[in-house]
Amino acid sequence: MLPTPRHRSTRRMLAAAAGLATVGALAAALPASAGQDTATARHHHGSGRYQDVQLLSFNDLHGNLEPPTGSSGRVTHLNADGTTRTIDAGGVEYLATHLRDARKGNTYSITAAAGDMVGASPLISGLFHDEPTIDALNKLDLDVTSVGNHEFDEGAAELARLQNGGCHPKDGCYDDSQEFEGADFPYLAANVTKEKTGKPLLKPYWVWKKNGVKVGFIGVTLEGTPNIVSAEGVKGLKFGDEVETINKYAKVLRKQGVKSIVALIHEGGVPASTAYNYDCDSPGAGDGISGPIADIAKNVTPAVDALVTGHTHQAYACTIPDPAGNPRMVTSAASFGRLYTDTTLTYDRWTGDIARTAVKSANHVVTRDVAKAADLTGLITKWKTLAAPVASRPIGYIAGEIPNSGTESPLGDLIADAQLAYAKSVDPEADVALMNPGGIRAGLTYASGAGEGDGVVTYGEAYTVQPFANTVNLVDLTGAQLITGLQQQVSGANESAPKILQVSGGLTYTLDLTKSGAARVVADSVKLNGAPVDRAATYRVAMNSFLAGGGDGFTELGKGGNVRVGGDDLAALEAYLTANSSAAAPYPVPTADRITVVK
Repeated sequence: MLPTPRHRSTRRMLAAAAGLATVGALAAALPASAGQDTATARHHHGSGRYQDVQLLSFNDLHGNLEPPTGSSGRVTHLNADGTTRTIDAGGVEYLATHLRDARKGNTYSITAAAGDMVGASPLISGLFHDEPTIDALNKLDLDVTSVGNHEFDEGAAELARLQNGGCHPKDGCYDDSQEFEGADFPYLAANVTKEKTGKPLLKPYWVWKKNGVKVGFIGVTLEGTPNIVSAEGVKGLKFGDEVETINKYAKVLRKQGVKSIVALIHEGGVPASTAYNYDCDSPGAGDGISGPIADIAKNVTPAVDALVTGHTHQAYACTIPDPAGNPRMVTSAASFGRLYTDTTLTYDRWTGDIARTAVKSANHVVTRDVAKAADLTGLITKWKTLAAPVASRPIGYIAGEIPNSGTESPLGDLIADAQLAYAKSVDPEADVALMNPGGIRAGLTYASGAGEGDGVVTYGEAYTVQPFANTVNLVDLTGAQLITGLQQQVSGANESAPKILQVSGGLTYTLDLTKSGAARVVADSVKLNGAPVDRAATYRVAMNSFLAGGGDGFTELGKGGNVRVGGDDLAALEAYLTANSSAAAPYPVPTADRITVVK
């Protein structure tokens, strides 16, 4: 999810560089579909009438080939006594081992994903237009995935190249020994059509077959993809309603005799607990999952037997009633390869459908206490060697970990200050900078483990934080527009899932969460350098090109006048850290005290 990068020119940058398993808690017994023999469905042994089919799934990998660092590389485990602990997780070398171990003894096994496999990726993948991640997914034996919004970061033509192979049209081939071959698995985009023809951009569905067992997959991304991707990335494309599209192709599959159907949906929700092993079907758990996927799940045809979801980077394996009132499994495996979901679908050979009574699912941790998969280690080593001249260059020093967490994050403050400093360097009249939270992809860790020394920030680490290649633009906004823009954080498109902007030093206000809608941003509390923002006055505001285009639902920010397109946003962060930190005087951890939150 979040804003869309135009990948930085690799040649320009190179020149400039000179299972821990959950146990039982998430397993769910589901009522059978009408007409099924429920007593028999509970007794399946992989032969005769019933055949267990293993569905392994994950989502939102975002090119995280190496183990993600900081909070991005941890999951929360809920202990039996109600306390929690964190577990280090992720890294494709470990994910490969876990998936391969999980497949042992399962003759009927499918591996699927729910989008955002690429995009907003760390430098080792993003520098090479995510070819390394496609190569890794091939080695993981991924069978099928839906597209996510980030698959459109570089437009439909680049997505087609990732699917079909070929050298990059501008940067050429990176591996002299062979041309990029593309994905061995199909990308599904059922609700993405070409505006001119109305035809699907990619395959809408795919059918897995083995010894008479057939399971169909329909892949969709969120209908709101154009709102969170640059206009250039989705040019000429139309994104349809998720429910209508899935229901349409479920009918198509059933007419073809495929009655076991899984929807791969790049849209998600938020569970009541952040623990990956939280039992959201337990008594007192309420609705289990809130957010867009809950409404989608309640309206997708009962012909679909399970929903694999993503986008929100949350972990859940819950049931949500289908339109017939029968519980149906809905899963998500967090993000960055930290978890995978293992779902058992019991296939009824007599009916060709899934016996819902026997469906069970659980999320498992991609722990780092297993052997690394040697073939993935080799892949990472190859691409790290190519990226090393860029990645290892020091650009600054920090006094401690600067996290990307909280309503106002310390790292958000740093980035906003960096953008204001850049803005003032090109226009001394610049007043304030705003940064969208989705544009910040990771925190800055104090010790990277890369051997460059505690507190050193490398270009590769900064790239992981801000991989989007947006520009820092300046616009004129009235005080009234600025206040309305702040209120759009918690209203309109963002009312149910607020997107709190990170603000530069000098801008302060109160966020009152006891109120609703736009009123949560207390208008009279908005001040700049201690003085109330004058609604009639004009302010010079810096923000990235994504926000300046009205992205993430900030339509008011897209109305700015006197636009000046500035330089690269990552270059602004690099310049700021270089100018304001040294080994002797590292940059202090920001206090994140600009937004007063009332709960």
